[in-house]
Amino acid sequence: MSDDPDLDSAYALKTPADSVRLYRAWADSYDRDFASANHYVLPAEVARHFALIGGHGPVLDVGAGTGLCAEALSRRGIGPVDGVDISPQMLDTARTKGVYRDLFVGNILEPLQTSQVYQGAVSSGTFTNGHVGPDGLDPVLAVMRQGGWIVVSVNALHYAATGFEAKIKALGDTITDLSHTEVSIYGPDATGPHAKDTAFMVAFRKA
Repeated sequence: MSDDPDLDSAYALKTPADSVRLYRAWADSYDRDFASANHYVLPAEVARHFALIGGHGPVLDVGAGTGLCAEALSRRGIGPVDGVDISPQMLDTARTKGVYRDLFVGNILEPLQTSQVYQGAVSSGTFTNGHVGPDGLDPVLAVMRQGGWIVVSVNALHYAATGFEAKIKALGDTITDLSHTEVSIYGPDATGPHAKDTAFMVAFRKA
């Protein structure tokens, strides 16, 4: 894996330590050199979907990064929003935007260190190649209120390769109102090898 902060390096991550190292280097330039340059629309799509199905706060932004999804939620009047991410440096950037109630460092594959219980949860770009697999859903469900909406984007190739379908089936009657919607990750002006990549917007409620 290269330490250079770009999408190919992100997709090649293998361990939490890899993620910490890459996103430390990427935090200051992520919004400009990745999100804006690649017409990254997925955070706005997640926020839009959460709003359309009636999601509301308090919301946990899972894999908050630099706060792009929380910014989109804020524009829709949804809050308060807390954020968790494995990278302290990415959270430092997110903190400057003034859209979070609280931010904390955490590995999403482990129990989340928060005393809060949330009415909603969103995640954009975290359940993807080299990042978090389907087992990351369990810690999120553990901090949700009954009836709360969860909307996570899952890279379409990652969904097929890492067992999301089996995991969601295994959740059984612990979730309800399940839906899948395929969306573009990047806008129509995006170029490059990943320009046409898609994600599944997976939405469900905690039963």
